[in-house]
Amino acid sequence: MSAKDIRVEPISRQDADKIIKNLHYSGKVVKNSQLHFGIFLDGKCGGCLQFGPSLDKSKIIGLVKDTKWNGFLELNRAALADWLPKNSESRSISIASKLIQKHYPHIEWVVSFADGTLCGHGTIYQASNFWLTGITKNKNLAILPNGTTIHKMTCESNPTTPRPEAGGRSYYDITDGKYAWKKYVDVVGGEILEGFQFRYLKPLNNTVHHRLTVPIIPYSRIRELGGAMYRGLRQS
Repeated sequence: MSAKDIRVEPISRQDADKIIKNLHYSGKVVKNSQLHFGIFLDGKCGGCLQFGPSLDKSKIIGLVKDTKWNGFLELNRAALADWLPKNSESRSISIASKLIQKHYPHIEWVVSFADGTLCGHGTIYQASNFWLTGITKNKNLAILPNGTTIHKMTCESNPTTPRPEAGGRSYYDITDGKYAWKKYVDVVGGEILEGFQFRYLKPLNNTVHHRLTVPIIPYSRIRELGGAMYRGLRQS
């Protein structure tokens, strides 16, 4: 069988979360995901895609001029089992994008981010014809003494929530009510991981290109910056 044989169809949040926790490198779900697509081959589910609003929509919506507040989604999570055929990732994203176009025509584009610190520079997005629209130095991930990782956005989006790595104290308890990521990481005994974050954007209609407010960056720029990574391994 090949990637052409896979099926992509909606599944429940509960099932999608189980798949993400089992297959995604982070082991973590994005709680505000709204659309959940299962990836099936020969009747067996081997992965899922989760889409939802960006955590900070106000910082993303301006990428495409005149986008309505509910006019875009973020591909929050993509996780597929190794036994699925080659190119299943790009095939499943393509099918899911067409389903979104058909059933949610007000969605004009999809944004997603590749973690070039722990995972990869976004090979599946490139294979799925996403535009590379941003490359930034990433200092938003930290590794804790127990080996788990935390993200700056997770802490700062809920700064008053008790945190396990902080012994039940909240982010604000430690930072005196300020957004002070480095201080927080130092206090909990963690270490900030440095790498790159890559922002990708996929248009779902023909008007997006003319309304794009940022340049489309050549994929080759990633290697020029030394940011190439695949499955957590740096590439020369």
